[in-house]
Amino acid sequence: MIYNYIKDNYKEGEPIFFSDIYDGTISKSALTQQLTTLCKKGLLVKYDNGIYYMPKKTRLKSAVGPTADTVAKYRFIVKNGKIDGFYTGNTFANQIGISTQVPHVVEIVSNNTNSAPRDVIIGNRKFKVKKPLTTVTDDNVYILQMLYLLSDLDSYLDYDYEEARQCFLKFIESHNIKRSDVDEYIRKFPLTAFKFYYELRLDNVLAQ
Repeated sequence: MIYNYIKDNYKEGEPIFFSDIYDGTISKSALTQQLTTLCKKGLLVKYDNGIYYMPKKTRLKSAVGPTADTVAKYRFIVKNGKIDGFYTGNTFANQIGISTQVPHVVEIVSNNTNSAPRDVIIGNRKFKVKKPLTTVTDDNVYILQMLYLLSDLDSYLDYDYEEARQCFLKFIESHNIKRSDVDEYIRKFPLTAFKFYYELRLDNVLAQ
């Protein structure tokens, strides 16, 4: 039964995507019917079209499910240890420390979209998702994330270039980014990526 599979493979409150559990052994309509029955029994909760979760009971006995940010992370960034994307724009600028702006729209670059940049509404949150210039993998995710930010740095920078440089240096050290890694991908990006890469003297650090 599908519920046994879900219990064995998902945690309470974790997003469950229809596309992930549909394996073709039964029709989509039959699977939908099974999921609907589980929802009626209170064993599952439908979060949105094609998205479910096993309710997590709190001390007050109320059912708690995933947040919109968690659903977006599973759908576009990382799921079951497989990296498919990353945060970019103001979202990443805030995370890395070069911006104090808290974005109203979370920006994501993801393999899991085939269209031009688009707005995706999940719960009550808006996400702007765009496909990457090259496929995101475990090996290049942090390199690409840095180069996307360098491509449009002035749009997000709240501090001077020296403070921004220190933030990038911490990121480079934390993720062990090498000059050869940057050289492999930087030509795929706008010239502004080159401009800020050299203005911040990151090449000097990566060459060491």
